[in-house]
This record gives sequence, C-alpha cells and structure tokens, in this order.
Amino acid sequence: MALWAVRGNGRQPPVGEDVATEERLSWPRTMGLGLQHLFAMFGATVLVPRLTGLPVATTLLASGVGTLLFLLLTRNRVPAYLGASVTFVVPLGIAAERSGAGPSGMVGAILVVGLLVTAVGISVKALGVRLLETVMPSVVTGGVVVLVGLGMAAHSVTLFREAARSVPSFQPVPVAAVVTALVIVLLAVFGRGLLNRGCVLFGIAAGWLYAFAVGGIQQVRLDSLRSAPWFGLPELITPRLHISVIPVVLPLVVVLAAQQVGVVKAVAASTDRDLDGNVGDALIGGGLATTLSGAVGGSGLIGYAENTGVMVASRVFSTAACVTAAVAAVMLAFSPKVVALLDTVPIGVVGAATMVLLGMVTLIGGRIWLRARIRFTDPANLAVVIATLLIGASDPTLSLGGFRLSGVVWGALLLVLIHPLLRALVDAIRGRPRD
Repeated sequence: MALWAVRGNGRQPPVGEDVATEERLSWPRTMGLGLQHLFAMFGATVLVPRLTGLPVATTLLASGVGTLLFLLLTRNRVPAYLGASVTFVVPLGIAAERSGAGPSGMVGAILVVGLLVTAVGISVKALGVRLLETVMPSVVTGGVVVLVGLGMAAHSVTLFREAARSVPSFQPVPVAAVVTALVIVLLAVFGRGLLNRGCVLFGIAAGWLYAFAVGGIQQVRLDSLRSAPWFGLPELITPRLHISVIPVVLPLVVVLAAQQVGVVKAVAASTDRDLDGNVGDALIGGGLATTLSGAVGGSGLIGYAENTGVMVASRVFSTAACVTAAVAAVMLAFSPKVVALLDTVPIGVVGAATMVLLGMVTLIGGRIWLRARIRFTDPANLAVVIATLLIGASDPTLSLGGFRLSGVVWGALLLVLIHPLLRALVDAIRGRPRD
C-alpha cells in the first residue's frame, strides 16, 4: 500500500477540494510545494542561528532531520515543518552568559528544553486528551494560535522597517515586499491550478527578481554567494549542561508545548479533522527533534506557523510536501553555495510573505474559537481573548531583572496559566461547577 494516494489526476484536485494529509499530487508538483515550505521557513531558520552565534548549516540539518522524525512519530497524520524558533534567541544569550560555555552552553540548554517537552508529550499521551482539555481548552489553544499569528507578524513588520531604513532613496526592498504580498494574495484569491497552489513560491520569486533587477540585493550577500563553496560539512557542537541555565529556559518548555499544541489544533481546524489524539505524539516528536538539534549544535525547533499558512494558502495538507522540504533542507546543509543563494532573498520579501501567511494563521485561531462555540460573554473566556488581542497586536517585551521575554513568549505563558485560575474564580463566585 502506497504511503500517499495520488489525488485525482495528480495535477489538480476537483474544484473546491483540498489535498488531504495522506494524499499527494504528482511528484514534480509535490516537490514544488515542498519548495514553498522551504522558503517559508528559511528566513527565520537562518536568522535565529545568526543571532545566537550557532552554525546555520547545522540548524538546517537538524531542521530537516527533526521534521522527518516528527512525521515518523506522528505516523504521518500531522502535516508540519519544524524550523528554528525565535523564542530561543534572548534566553539562549542569557544561558551562554550564565554558563560561560558560549555555544556549547546554548545547545546544552536547547537539549534540556527538548527533553522536558518530550516528557510533557509522554504525560499527555499517557493521561489522554482529557489532560489536554483541562490544561489547554479550546479558548486557550485558539488564543495561542492567534497570539503567534499576530505576535510573529509584528516581528515581521519590524524586519520590514529595518529593511526600509537600510536601502537607498529609491527603496527597492520595500517595493519588492509590496510586490511579494500582492502576488501572493492575488494568486491565492484569483489564481487557478498551479498558480493558486504555488502562490507563496511565485510571490517570493516575483519580489526577489524585482529586487535583483533594481539593485536591491545587498552587496555583502552577493559577495558571500561568489565566495561560498559548493560543498561543505556542517559544524557540530558538543553540548554542555549547566544547572545555572535551567531556570532561564524553563519558561520555554511551556511556550514550546503550547505552540506545538497550537500547530496541531490549527491543522485540525483547517482540515476539519479531530487530531487531539495525536497531540501527545506531536509533543514527543517536537521535543525529540529539539533534543536532536541541541545534541549536534542546532537551534531549538518548533512547528512553524508560517508553514501552516502555506498549507492554508495552497489547500495542500499533504505530508509528502513536508517530507520533500525536509529532504531539501538536509541537502542544503551540505551546500554553502545554495544556502548563500537563498540568503540573497531580501529580508523585506521574506517579511512580506511571512505577514501574509501569519495573517492566515491568525484567522485559523479565530476559527478554533468559533468551532468550539466559545462563549465570549463568560468573564474567564473574555479575559483570554482580550489578553490575546492586546499582547499579540503590540508584542510588548517584558523585562524582569536580567530576563527579556517577547510578547509571544510571556503571552503564551499567561494564557496557559491564567485561564484555569480565572475559570475557578468565576465558577466559585457563581457557585456552580466548572464547565
């Protein structure tokens, strides 16, 4: 029995229908869809190791292998791509400073987080879906999805503004970003067949080509492209474990677990399938992928909201596309030349595509609320919704002593921790049992 059944004629499914998780289009089209996933994750997955001082090629290798491991452990039921999580950037800097071990201390902290997320997944799998619904009911999971969509979109806007300030007076990068966003939206709405399914890839290509035509590619990136070798081995880093860094990275365990649950819920809402029974496997897969990444010197990994946005835009939820993207990432890890080529895509183009995709993810979070028929008149639910929208829209950084947490990080923590307290308080005041 084939792992994926071919959908329709392999070229185009019937009008108005999706390509399901266990289905695929023809292999050439599937590889093209995988390329969309690769572009969607590439910007942040390269940016995170650069900000933390970890090797880019090693993170790409861990990202590809980690995604394959995730798909294997979820038994090919949860389409997702795992990329480097930006929530690790600030905590890893603090971990390196406290441990005094530099990159080795960073990846040691990543390894610890991966093991703890895996333990959470084992607990969820052992105790069942009821534990998940108790800790993260639909109002919270929907809130986490909306928070990630809004908060990460705010981060993309920041990147867009930085790009606008760094270019000449004719500002080719911002125009390229507008071109990218327009092409993606127009093809997603009006495109048919391949144009519709490949809207993200075509949008990024259009913005990239425009930037190249008007001289919007940074010279330093072109120089890196010329000097990069075609083949090279990823740099491996041996992790070092330090007790002093554990308090720094512990909040990341809750955040990564919440975001991973949010990815599964978002896919379930988009495909109209009940995937609650696969949440434990998804947490175990994501945790082990992060553990593997930390063991070899890569960044912390998480299911990418942007890649979920790619699935929604293309209406192709096939895990075959995720597999092709993962294999391509592994191959990229051994070719500095190709990595340097993809790195010439202007940050404004990446930011524009990301904003469109994260906008789609935000709508998925709202859909989770609507499908669960959340009562927004309930004070506990209303508090979660208000907190989600306010924190997500502004993405404020919270500083506590030497710690700096982005809005996505502390906001996700707040939603997970505050809802059960408010729920218990409201029910106690009303004198009735919990829903």
